[in-house]
Amino acid sequence: MNYYIVIPSHNEEQFIGLTLESLVNQTVLPKKVVVVNDNSTDQTAALVARYAEKYPWITLVNKTSDAAHMPGSKVIQAFHKGLETLDEDYDLMVKADADLIFPNNYFETIIKHFQSDDRIGMAGGFAYIEKQGDWILENLTDKDHIRGAFKAYRKVCFQEIGGLKPAMGWDTVDELLCKYYQWKVVTDASLHVKHLKPTGANYNKTARYKQGEAFYSLGYGFVITAIASAKLAMMKKKPLLFIDYIMGFWKAQWSKKPLLVNKEQAQFIRKYRLKKMKEKLF
Repeated sequence: MNYYIVIPSHNEEQFIGLTLESLVNQTVLPKKVVVVNDNSTDQTAALVARYAEKYPWITLVNKTSDAAHMPGSKVIQAFHKGLETLDEDYDLMVKADADLIFPNNYFETIIKHFQSDDRIGMAGGFAYIEKQGDWILENLTDKDHIRGAFKAYRKVCFQEIGGLKPAMGWDTVDELLCKYYQWKVVTDASLHVKHLKPTGANYNKTARYKQGEAFYSLGYGFVITAIASAKLAMMKKKPLLFIDYIMGFWKAQWSKKPLLVNKEQAQFIRKYRLKKMKEKLF
């Protein structure tokens, strides 16, 4: 199966070489890799250019956007910029971050999952972060969720869900829409991806309400948002984030922020999330 990778990148000179090195060492190589250099002020572009000279399937695309690193919109706008440069000759589309080290057999294993069942729409491994010399699971989400840092989509699924939404919550709504369209989402705990930079490390203070706004835009409603906010704040070990998330939800509701899904999809999402919550409780 042919797979394409698009890597949004902003000031990643410290890590992008490690990411690309892990890709050129894959047991099954990607057909194309596009690195989108989004307004970097460091040597990111130069590093990628050196890899592109050596490996013709790696290309560099430059993009200029606002310097503020806001969750969701900036990274997916950069992803779209890279996507515009690609043709349709792929079986799998991958969105990856620029601060990862993939195990050498990562994409060989991912491909085997897709080949095993033609209703698998998404697949991915697990993110690990370094703490005191050990690589431990970056446990910010449930184990049936694929981290936004590395998402692999079957082409037909990717097209049916409408691609990726340039808003925070994109890496949740994609999976929920997969389930809405009856695709399967597969996670493989044997695939440990080294995540070199903590999630959200570069987000500015104005981003703190964005998670609550994302819950609203997913059509969660207040009850599910409150439960999800409490859980996420505790997982991050910052209980006061709960207040920020709820404020973000109310801000989005007061301003009538448009949803990322239609009415029917929102109803499905609420039922699905409530079902999952009940399963965990009982």
